[in-house]
Amino acid sequence: MARGKLRIYVGAAPGVGKTFAMLDEGWRRHSRGTDVVVGIVETHGRPATIAQLRDLEIVPRATIEYRGQTFEELDLDAILERRPAIAIVDELAHTNVPGLRHAKRWEDIEELLDAGIDVLSTVNVQHLESLNDVVEQITGTKQNETVPDGWVRAADQIELVDMTPEALRRRMAHGNVYTPEKVDVALANYFRVGNLTALRELALLWMADRVDEEIQEYRERHDIAGKWETKERVLVALTGAPGSEDLVRRAGRTAMRTRGELIGAHVAADDGLVGATASALEAQRALLEQLGGRYVEVVGADVAQALVQVARAENATQLILGASRRSRWHELVQGSVINTVVRAAGGSIDVHVISTTNRDGEAPAPAPTRRPRLAAVPRRRQLVSLAVGLVGVVLLTLVMNHFHSSLGLQNAALLYLLFVLGVATIGGTVPAMLTAVAAFLALNWFFAPPFHTFTISNGRDLLTLATFLTVAAVVSTLVDTAARRRQDAHQARAEAQALTAMAAVVLREPDPLPQIAETLTSTFNLDGVTVFGRSGSGWVVEATAGPEPPATVAEADRTLPLGDRSLLAWRGEHLRADAQQLLAAFATQLAVAVQSRRLAAEASTAATLAKANEMRTALLAAVSHDLRTPLASIRTAATSLLADDVDLDPAVTKELLETIDDEAERLNTLVGNLLDMSRLQTGHFHIEQDAVGVDEVVGAALLGLHTPPDRVRIEVPEDLPRVITDPSLLERAVANLLDNALGFSPEGVPITVTAGVVSDRLHLRVIDSGRGIPVADRDRVFQPFQRLDDNRAHGGVGLGLAVAHGFVEAIGGELTVEDTPGGGTTMVITLPLTPDAA
Repeated sequence: MARGKLRIYVGAAPGVGKTFAMLDEGWRRHSRGTDVVVGIVETHGRPATIAQLRDLEIVPRATIEYRGQTFEELDLDAILERRPAIAIVDELAHTNVPGLRHAKRWEDIEELLDAGIDVLSTVNVQHLESLNDVVEQITGTKQNETVPDGWVRAADQIELVDMTPEALRRRMAHGNVYTPEKVDVALANYFRVGNLTALRELALLWMADRVDEEIQEYRERHDIAGKWETKERVLVALTGAPGSEDLVRRAGRTAMRTRGELIGAHVAADDGLVGATASALEAQRALLEQLGGRYVEVVGADVAQALVQVARAENATQLILGASRRSRWHELVQGSVINTVVRAAGGSIDVHVISTTNRDGEAPAPAPTRRPRLAAVPRRRQLVSLAVGLVGVVLLTLVMNHFHSSLGLQNAALLYLLFVLGVATIGGTVPAMLTAVAAFLALNWFFAPPFHTFTISNGRDLLTLATFLTVAAVVSTLVDTAARRRQDAHQARAEAQALTAMAAVVLREPDPLPQIAETLTSTFNLDGVTVFGRSGSGWVVEATAGPEPPATVAEADRTLPLGDRSLLAWRGEHLRADAQQLLAAFATQLAVAVQSRRLAAEASTAATLAKANEMRTALLAAVSHDLRTPLASIRTAATSLLADDVDLDPAVTKELLETIDDEAERLNTLVGNLLDMSRLQTGHFHIEQDAVGVDEVVGAALLGLHTPPDRVRIEVPEDLPRVITDPSLLERAVANLLDNALGFSPEGVPITVTAGVVSDRLHLRVIDSGRGIPVADRDRVFQPFQRLDDNRAHGGVGLGLAVAHGFVEAIGGELTVEDTPGGGTTMVITLPLTPDAA
């Protein structure tokens, strides 16, 4: 009997529509004549899911008694006896009631598959064994029902049912997932936007791995060894040569046309000596990043092989090179990089060779690559090694002369050669060559017959001496070169570490100028460094470092301009020539840091002025209407009361007095909000953090509003943990939220205030049943002088929510907007608990 096929619908969270999609597939197959039955489906009372069952045959569930309770489970035996073509079995990770044949529902499905029955089922990513702990870290909820990943991956078909977090939360708010009494708790806990986004990412990544496995299995089944170009990746070689910017732009256009990824690669020589001009290479790298590309740098002795290796590692489909500027003789001697790349790339990578031009539109003339001079050996060290060499030759000759009869010319030459190598390692080529000449003379005098003369009678001895001198010269030169390269490598590594540390400071510190000055002082062993900025006709100190920084430009030993308005000055030893390039890199970063500081200061000043202008304009608008309206009402009522020619009865007098009181309270609230917003804009307010009960704050806020008791329903438990906050600022924020909710709630419908603990935070919710706030306007309502749809029926100048938002953030909390199930707005204040409560 053929094994049945399993199709699984995977979702990131409950409510995304897995069961709906599964039932839709079942009904589609049923409509084509396939025998389909519903083994078990958990509709959770959702009308849309119940309607999706349509006319599908439903197998009655098995009733199980366990510990005095009755449970309904999948009737596995009934389905096996019925033997349909397809069985619909929901929630495969479900744990069966003890006493059934299998502990897990997925094991029931396995038996159905073994019986030749196809199965449609569902599962959420939180039930996958490999993701169980990750989901617990994200949501704080441990899932006890899990299913092995291997079993799920072995399914014949897996379909991801995807939905954005915002759409799922809207579905919940409309009551399409949970009943209304459960919606608030779910939205505030498991179904937060961050949780849903993370779960969705997990589901997409898990499915991507599954797709990769399927592609790999397919290629293995069909013996496909070549690389599949599932995505275009364009790799361009960066050399720092003039005209290479055209190469980068050409590669960028190619990547844009193919909707591929742009990658730039630079191969640095492994000896650390031959390289591109740093400024030109940096300019090409900046252009690459402007075009959306990514930069890669590798080290290799063979440029062509290194480029091909990078291309294969990046899975590049196209490799773009610039036409060679080397002479034909150079290519004949050292080989062609382009030809080597083409041969090494084979047919799997397309190689494009582009001719570059200079600014005049002409091909740049070939420029010979100049190898930098190796680090020089100090003169004192050369003199010491020369003295050691000459004295050592004398001493070595005296020792070997005692063994003259048994040593021989060849052995003596080898011992002298070994000594010459030691001198070359210490002092370089010149002392080693002089030592070799002295050793040559000693060999001729003491060990080449006739002895104690410079005459050589045997031709073989002459060949031995000549070979000794030649080998000593060549090996001395090689040893000296290797020693100098080692010294250069150490210096290059130290410079690289310094530049890396400096780059980290620039990225990490908001104001990197002082730290860069400190790094400059320690790197070059300076006594002190000062960065001066021009102010009028003089210089002012912007940053200093070191024990003795120059206080004025005149006190500095050396200076270096950092643009038109800044100057770097230092005290200390004169810098070596090979340190000038590193100093230039530091100077560039210092100039960037100085410019960033100035731009930040100018931006801050401009932002302050803009806010002040906005505040001034808004205040003028408020004075023109919202301030004059209550004043006009007060003046009219007072004039009526003071009129001598009109007799007012007590009821009218009371009404006028109440009008004065109401308008004065309205004016007081308005002025208070204006003052509070002014304090928030300037930051001039003092916060006193203390442990306080939320129920006390809510009660105080209600007392200040003089609201009728039937307009507000309080559901704040008195035993809630205390929070760390400023009681007065929190009271003002809550009062503004209550006032806003009362203004927009229909008459006769009370607003609700609830509170509860979620993880280590306390959530205070002010819930109204008004018209709600569209998602697009939720950020705008927290801005000063903003009123939804410019509705003036509720009075005010649009500062209540802005003040509440500012106060909540000032005390370390968070104010967010959510939909009220059934319509309306829910304002949520999130506050930290006290350490003991948390």
